[in-house]
Amino acid sequence: MSLSKTIKAIQKIMRKDTGVDGDAQRLGQLVWLLFLKIFDDRESEWELLDENYSSPIPEKFRWRNWASDPEGVTGDELKNFVDNELFPALQNLSSDTGNKGSYVIKAVFEDTYNYMKSGQLIRQVVNKIQESINFNKAQERHLFGDMYEQLLRDLQSAGNAGEFYTPRAVTDFMVQMVNPRLGEKLMDPACGTGGFLTSSIEHIRKNDVKTADDEALLQSNILGIEKKPLPHLLCITNMILHGIDVPNNIKHDNTLSRPLISWGPQERVNVVVTNPPFGGTEEDGIENNFPATFRTRETADLFLVLINQLLRPNGRAAVVLPDGFLFGDEGIKLRIKEKLLEDCNLHTVVRLPNGVFNPYTSIRTNLLFFTKGLPTKEVWFYEQPYPPGVKNYSKTKPMKLGEFEGLREWWGSEHDGFFNRVENQYAWKVSIDEIKQRNYNLDIKNPHAIEEVIHDPIQLIRKFEDNETEINVLLNDIKSKLANSLFGGV
Repeated sequence: MSLSKTIKAIQKIMRKDTGVDGDAQRLGQLVWLLFLKIFDDRESEWELLDENYSSPIPEKFRWRNWASDPEGVTGDELKNFVDNELFPALQNLSSDTGNKGSYVIKAVFEDTYNYMKSGQLIRQVVNKIQESINFNKAQERHLFGDMYEQLLRDLQSAGNAGEFYTPRAVTDFMVQMVNPRLGEKLMDPACGTGGFLTSSIEHIRKNDVKTADDEALLQSNILGIEKKPLPHLLCITNMILHGIDVPNNIKHDNTLSRPLISWGPQERVNVVVTNPPFGGTEEDGIENNFPATFRTRETADLFLVLINQLLRPNGRAAVVLPDGFLFGDEGIKLRIKEKLLEDCNLHTVVRLPNGVFNPYTSIRTNLLFFTKGLPTKEVWFYEQPYPPGVKNYSKTKPMKLGEFEGLREWWGSEHDGFFNRVENQYAWKVSIDEIKQRNYNLDIKNPHAIEEVIHDPIQLIRKFEDNETEINVLLNDIKSKLANSLFGGV
């Protein structure tokens, strides 16, 4: 049976269980089981390579000892074992042993749950995984990597506002342009399921990794933080799938929960690539971790302040942000942009076409590229067009990396100040003086665009929906300012 059919068969079994409610729970249930199977397969390999290898998981709770026998424990006995023995054991692993794997597994399971109520159905799922997946077979590993990408996309349709899968074309393009290299520390402070991190790992391996020492250096310099338990579990599994054997640098935490000033020089990084949550607000009190000048409960705004703090001198960042950030021209949004353009060279804003994140959100998004250390003198804007014959994207017809080829050819080099860039129908530049005159409103339209006359009713409806989305972003901004005022912000 193909991996795709296996996953569908497992999901079909889970739908029979009264304890699993909805796609998000089914995926969470599936992934913790997959994690234990994949980890066990990797341990088999490590044991062959190192005769002194010691598992961080107590012997009784290793997959091979409770799950691998198709005639093994089932029914109420299996249900009781999973709920009352397996989970408590993994959630309370001691990290005092010095085994980094203990920390990873404990972090994975501390907020993970067994939703299934039927021990018989748990056994059926376990048997399907055992018979169908062998992660130590190179061909299956590659196929499973592709299948995992699909699982991550499937998660998003069950996600909440602001939690969207970043299309692989976007992550790969951003990483290529920011160009992380071996020896540089790279962080995604809102890493979700790990898309930017895995893209960065592949980029650095392709360009720089030649030896085992190179690989070890790469693995030590990939850093991620994720607030929510399910994306964190998905990210840890994603890291293992991409050859990060002990992803102990992927933390389960809220990056914004630390005082900004506590991020000292030793924790600064060379590269940040991220798609911070937007359209939502942080819990009460989080804003107090930031200077009064920048206190807001708008998540994306706080992350931009944090990224500025995290970057070392000459550090580079690529960040996905909504239109709402660009056109805010007063109060805290203005001060955040003013600070960003004083501390960093915001050299490029790529305005993505509508629908890149469909079907999860229709909010218009932008890619901001900036380098810490020198103030901005001018900002280049590039309006990424749809490819010929495409009027919108969908889940089945997403954006493709090849669509960025024209932008990539235009890009040039930061080393010579992008000397070879020229204005064209998609590209234009705006001086810092003009930006200041606009009160730091960066929602600057393409001066070369020809206004489109729309007669098609479907397109008119889409244009109405786009306008409605912009209105909603403005309303959220107003609500954030009101909340800020009511709860003591500036």
